[in-house]
Amino acid sequence: MNHYETVFILNPVLSDEQIKETVKKFEDYLLSKGAEMIWKEDWGLKKLAYAIEKKKSGFYHLFEFNAPGEIIAPFELEFRRDDSILRYLTVRLDKHAAAWAEKRRERVKSNKAK
Repeated sequence: MNHYETVFILNPVLSDEQIKETVKKFEDYLLSKGAEMIWKEDWGLKKLAYAIEKKKSGFYHLFEFNAPGEIIAPFELEFRRDDSILRYLTVRLDKHAAAWAEKRRERVKSNKAK
């Protein structure tokens, strides 16, 4: 099992319910393929650096998970098939990136506790 991080951007015209359904769909897909979800983050509505499909903003989401390498290509195919996804990026984390991601998670947890 490899350690992965996926960031994806959802269309800004979606309702809160549609966003939750889409995020849940991708999370359920990973879990059904044997992935272990480590962390999820909703970064909210952010301005894009450049327009994508004539949209200037999007809802950012992050998944951090452990999964076998062979499920990544079908997972990304699901992103390409979904019209509500503007962009996505999946990266495999090495031990240094995984340590940094753990520090980031702890920082986010401590900020939420305040």
